[in-house]
Amino acid sequence: MAGIKALVLLSFSGVVGLTFLMLGCALEDYGVYWPLFVLMFHVISPIPYFIAKRVTDDSDASSSACQELAYFFTTGIVVSAFGLPIILARVSVIKWGACGLVLAGNAVIFLTIQGFFFVFGRGDDFSW
Repeated sequence: MAGIKALVLLSFSGVVGLTFLMLGCALEDYGVYWPLFVLMFHVISPIPYFIAKRVTDDSDASSSACQELAYFFTTGIVVSAFGLPIILARVSVIKWGACGLVLAGNAVIFLTIQGFFFVFGRGDDFSW
């Protein structure tokens, strides 16, 4: 039952984040859809972690070079997701209000992704 509650909470927070992102694009004052390119970063951010988890099967090692490289790439993707709207606002492609909404949406969506891995990424409870 706790898993269902967590899933509902995570889906609600994901919807809130996407709503912020859409408001940053679709409000009448802003009306530019360039910030939607941030969705690409949301999709590819968990990929390095999935690859590292598949490649490293040692559950004994607390850290490995592959996992550290995956964390490095994931951090670069997340920083790029926050940097893109700032760059777009700096060069006057989007307005600063839209940038703020997109940054708020980014924060909520990435916290949702992190929450998903925290809740559902533990794997088996069996250990030696």
